[in-house]
Amino acid sequence: MGRYSAAGPGFDLSSTFRNLCRSSPWRWTSLRFEYLERPASDAAMVRAWLRRPGALRLETPDGLLLHSTTGINDSRDDLYVSATRRSWLLPAHLVTPVYDDAGLVRRRPEAAYGEPSFGNGRLAAALDPVELVGNAPVPLEFPDTNRVFLEQPREVDHEGRLALETFVTPSRTYVPSDPAEPLAHPGRTMIRIDTGTGVCVASQSMDGDSAGKGHWLKILAVDEYMLDDLFMAESMNLTDVRRHISWDIGPAA
Repeated sequence: MGRYSAAGPGFDLSSTFRNLCRSSPWRWTSLRFEYLERPASDAAMVRAWLRRPGALRLETPDGLLLHSTTGINDSRDDLYVSATRRSWLLPAHLVTPVYDDAGLVRRRPEAAYGEPSFGNGRLAAALDPVELVGNAPVPLEFPDTNRVFLEQPREVDHEGRLALETFVTPSRTYVPSDPAEPLAHPGRTMIRIDTGTGVCVASQSMDGDSAGKGHWLKILAVDEYMLDDLFMAESMNLTDVRRHISWDIGPAA
């Protein structure tokens, strides 16, 4: 997944980059990664386990628990009886988008989108960077309505995985999911999107008062099996079936 390449004759890397930014909800279900907000020291790095939908665990590098999702098995009766249209939207992985010839998402359907986060909205935006491009391409006759303007993307290596890197400049139509922590800052911002997952693995503002701000994300594993116990406030002492269970057999009587 991490070695997907869009290079080749006839490929428009700008379109590939935009479609990749729409594709995250359909390219993975669980992710283990390290995350650092810029500017920051190494001490600010966190290790994370995320399982869609809505389950997140964060630890310090030495194993201190910072955050663990609670209530992942709670009843959703209150949500459904609220009788809002959004209450009945399906999770993204249960609906089918419009794909391009490379298997990336060209047009996203209406669905229950949203990633768990912690502290601010930057992590959630990085995990599904659709805020950079919108749910569908803009009309060809109105290119100035793109949310960000792209410089020519290029393929780069990011922590051993293939990514597309470009510099973006926000347009008048860019509306970040968290206005206090946008992926694209005023002026030019370097953006890297992992080609296997569609996750924004790096960003860095290049201009103005925000210069240097951004994040760095290192993907450690994709679609690992994750027990509910990992995300509970209180352990249920479930057995991890991935681990070998030894049976000690005593001497025969």
